[in-house]
Amino acid sequence: MERIPKQDYTDTFRIEAVRLVLEKGLPIAEAARQIAVPKGTLSTWIEKARANGSDALKSQGKPVSDVVVEIRRLKRELAQARMERDILKKATAYFAKELMPGTHS
Repeated sequence: MERIPKQDYTDTFRIEAVRLVLEKGLPIAEAARQIAVPKGTLSTWIEKARANGSDALKSQGKPVSDVVVEIRRLKRELAQARMERDILKKATAYFAKELMPGTHS
């Protein structure tokens, strides 16, 4: 079976999808088919909206502020820097071991 690549959905899209079911009364399967989202994914979004007391629905999908965008960018950059640091630590240890007299394998 061919695996479908993971999709990234915007918060606005998720909110509108949940509204199809909760406010317009469409069955989950029908709403999922109409918007081309797996039924299980839509069910998860609905469960989360219900658990949050539908706060997500009330927000109307506020646009993401510049601060949030910057925080996300910085988190990605930090993760990349940490990965590079770890690689450099391992490489340094490897080459230091090779350069020490009497430790050649």
